[in-house]
Amino acid sequence: MSNKQIKENKTFEVTKEFIDNLIILINEKRVGEINNILYRLHPSDAAEVLSNLPEKFRFDLLLLEKINFKPDTIIELNNALQKDILNNLSTDEVVSIVNELESDNALQIISNLNEEKKIEVYEKIPSKDKQLIEEVLNIYPEDSAARLMQVEYCSVYPNWTVGETIDYLRENEDLPKEFLQIFVVENDGKLIGSVPSSRVLRNPRNIKMNTIIDENSVLINGDMDKEEVGNLFEQYNLVSAAVVDRNKKLIGMITADDILTVVKEEAEEDTLKLAGVQDEEITDNALKITKKRFIWLLINLFTAVIASYVIGLFDGNIEKVVALAILMPIVASMGGNAATQTLAVTVRLLATKELIADNLFKVINKEFVVGFFNGLLFSTISALFVYFWFNDFKLSILIGISMIINMVFAGLSGIIIPILLNKYKIDPAVASSVFVTAVTDVIGFLSFLGLASFILGI
Repeated sequence: MSNKQIKENKTFEVTKEFIDNLIILINEKRVGEINNILYRLHPSDAAEVLSNLPEKFRFDLLLLEKINFKPDTIIELNNALQKDILNNLSTDEVVSIVNELESDNALQIISNLNEEKKIEVYEKIPSKDKQLIEEVLNIYPEDSAARLMQVEYCSVYPNWTVGETIDYLRENEDLPKEFLQIFVVENDGKLIGSVPSSRVLRNPRNIKMNTIIDENSVLINGDMDKEEVGNLFEQYNLVSAAVVDRNKKLIGMITADDILTVVKEEAEEDTLKLAGVQDEEITDNALKITKKRFIWLLINLFTAVIASYVIGLFDGNIEKVVALAILMPIVASMGGNAATQTLAVTVRLLATKELIADNLFKVINKEFVVGFFNGLLFSTISALFVYFWFNDFKLSILIGISMIINMVFAGLSGIIIPILLNKYKIDPAVASSVFVTAVTDVIGFLSFLGLASFILGI
């Protein structure tokens, strides 16, 4: 490979210089050059450019006449920015984008339009597409498999030969551009199974499709939650899968590229939720982000007040032994960190459906043992540290016992609280961290300061 080729294949990077040059082109309304730049880029790179443009210049760009985006560029934008851009484009521009996309992406575009723009677009898209989109939007919930699927797929009948199938694939212009599976259906549309396209190519033309069919194909119900769909793709190493309605009639297919997006979004969402943060995008302004974070910070404030109240119950002990105030954060911090570890594992187990009734008590017991062992280890380390620091054997014993108690409770709260929240249909990823923190703080302070009265004789 030549140096020129290596340079050309280098991963695109959005730089300040690139953005500054683009802003100059926008200000000077040099549409041709802008279109040339954006069309040269991969859709995901072009989307990154739009995301990094300051808001003012981004919308100045949208207002330019004859500005063109690759339809796939819009799809690559984050949800919030996609909504802003779509609702600032003309109806004809949106219709043009919808008509060039496969049905799953077209559905995403339609879903992100405001009601007024949605009605206008509906009036101008082909009646066939309109009917399909309306059926999905009206029947299936937002986070369902049907909202991910594309209705373009390849299906044949079981009595067809390989030769007939190949001829059909070559001659039918309505088939999707790319597909890895050919679905075999009955006359009423019910799915029988699927055949990998490679298997079709490698068999003689006279072989019947029903003889090479894979009858153990994984079926996905249209109303299945998208997170569960992601788990199925991971569990069975799928590259594509059929989507069926309640009567097992084939209605679409989902491909791995769609699932990769889902898995990424769900992972990011759970990570943010554990910190009480959700639905934030880099393009959100400060006021919007403040509103989103306020509620969980408010709840955290109340739990912190409870922990402070517990400390206040022992203010006399703290006044007599100043070392207690110095050492309290150690106990609380270790408990909080231990609980966070358990919490992260538990939320993942719940999300992947690995934590079930059959193994529930086994997992809880394991976390109890882990908490106890960690408590023993860190109580020993902490006790030695405190002894050499304060030269007080009783204080060492105090922090050692408190550490064991808090680490055990931390492990148990990190698994029991998200399980209870999940049982009562409350998202454990959102609500767990606040309550777990409150439990570990209260137990940590109660055990440490409560035991101080007995061990230190105060």
